[in-house]
Amino acid sequence: MQANWDDFRIALQVAESGTLTKAGRMLNMNHTTVLRHINQLEESLNLKLFIRHQRGYQLTDAGRLMLNSVPSIRQDFDKLVHDLTSVEQGEHGKLRITTLSGHSPLLNNAIESFYREFPNTKIQIIATEKTIPVESGITHISIRIGAQPKEPDIIVKKLMHLNVGYYASEDYIARYNLPKSISDYNQHYWAFPSGLKQSVPFIKQVAMHVKEERIIYQSNLFSDLHSVINKGMAIGPMAEYEAKKYQGLKRLPIELDQDGEVLWFVYHKDLKTNIHIQAFYRHLINSLS
Repeated sequence: MQANWDDFRIALQVAESGTLTKAGRMLNMNHTTVLRHINQLEESLNLKLFIRHQRGYQLTDAGRLMLNSVPSIRQDFDKLVHDLTSVEQGEHGKLRITTLSGHSPLLNNAIESFYREFPNTKIQIIATEKTIPVESGITHISIRIGAQPKEPDIIVKKLMHLNVGYYASEDYIARYNLPKSISDYNQHYWAFPSGLKQSVPFIKQVAMHVKEERIIYQSNLFSDLHSVINKGMAIGPMAEYEAKKYQGLKRLPIELDQDGEVLWFVYHKDLKTNIHIQAFYRHLINSLS
């Protein structure tokens, strides 16, 4: 049998109180239960901590060592409990958030207001094209785009619909006008994402009508495309919230298939009471509204 902390805690109280009855009163348990813990501890250690007699319990040499050592261990234990609780209650700690590359600026206003409430909490942003499972422990919060996540044991909250459109700058329009129909697409210049993002429905829907030579710029980061669009070099895709950052952009009247273009807030169900996660969600919702 292995010794456990409860047995030591109760034995310490007996050592300090001198009798089972007094110790039981301090611990809010009957003296029979106290005795069971003492016997259990001595059996697990294979030694005697107390000498029993009519007037109470006297310490053996091993018992005196326990009396001198356990209080400092209890202090360390209490500090550990305090530190662990502090992580949950916002005194200090870390909050790790994963998001798609290019969308981390969407979090900036929420991060700023969150820091005002929790100045001692460190936020770490992991911008990646990969989906990192929240059950991995690598991240507390996963900001995702697409269809609603369906993994087991997660909590999913909808943040907003991205409302993606195709935009052109005033400078571009002054030089080239805008396409009036699909048949005009190949009279214009385009900026599209590269790699796996080419398979996104609202990209395929337009790109399938554009010849390769009319695509003058490609990048795996949407933020790169935004710069090209804003400079008047090409027409390209942009979420509505991103387009609002730039002056003079005009949205093309193209109906896009973007049912899956939704922003989600995802975390593990075991962290549902985590004060940092709940607070960051609140700050993020407020910043997006």
